[in-house]
Amino acid sequence: MQLHGQLQPVVARVHKSGYQLIDGFKRYYAAEDLMMDTLQCLLLEIDLPQAKVLLMSYNRPHQSMEVWEEAMVLQYLHKTHSMDQSSLAKLTGYSRSWVSRRLALTDKIDEGISSDIMMGVITSSHARALTKLPRGKQKEVARVIACYRLSSRQSDTLVEAFLNAKDDKQQQYILNHPEKILRNHESAPEEEPYDERLSPYGNELMQGAEYLIRAVKVMLTRFDNQRRGMLNETEKVIITPGFEKVTGYAKKLTETIIHLQIHKSERQDEK
Repeated sequence: MQLHGQLQPVVARVHKSGYQLIDGFKRYYAAEDLMMDTLQCLLLEIDLPQAKVLLMSYNRPHQSMEVWEEAMVLQYLHKTHSMDQSSLAKLTGYSRSWVSRRLALTDKIDEGISSDIMMGVITSSHARALTKLPRGKQKEVARVIACYRLSSRQSDTLVEAFLNAKDDKQQQYILNHPEKILRNHESAPEEEPYDERLSPYGNELMQGAEYLIRAVKVMLTRFDNQRRGMLNETEKVIITPGFEKVTGYAKKLTETIIHLQIHKSERQDEK
């Protein structure tokens, strides 16, 4: 803004004795930092429900609003203004199923999980998986997801395993040993990738790379959690030689891969 000036007006609505900003918060704060006296503004005379819908529409193209934030706006309109799903779909310009999915996110989720989403402990993608569980079970599964920093896909796997458990004892085992559940799932036999453009040897290398990627992902899942601090010094001494060997093989693999890489300029020419 300092170099090029204001390229787009901010959007506001008439509110009480002043104005309420709807879009352009970053531009507004940048202008404050630059000590600008005025900003170009598109001023609208709309009510609060319309303002909230506009807030979603302005942010949607850039995906700057989280799914959870969209869901909260829809929930507000649904409860405060008694708008049904059809009305919300018409007002927002999205399908009824789009509205339904977001309302389900707020209706089916435990209040404690709502706080975790707002604090950034888990994402709305994680929350979608948790809505499959009874409210009373969501918090403990969410704790495992956050502790192990599971991806959305891994969270889906954990929730499905939890739902398919035979009894409370098996559910508790899943919560205590999520890495075993994920390892069994990710190590399940899959159809190996095949590219007809490659020779048999080329396909062998590609399939080997996919196998390594899956193994490394499982290993990183075990490393990237709070349990590392539970290792005592004796355990560290015992397992360190194995990981030193892994490091050595990784170095050799890296050196070998370097010889396969196409020169950067050649890759750009192909593009």
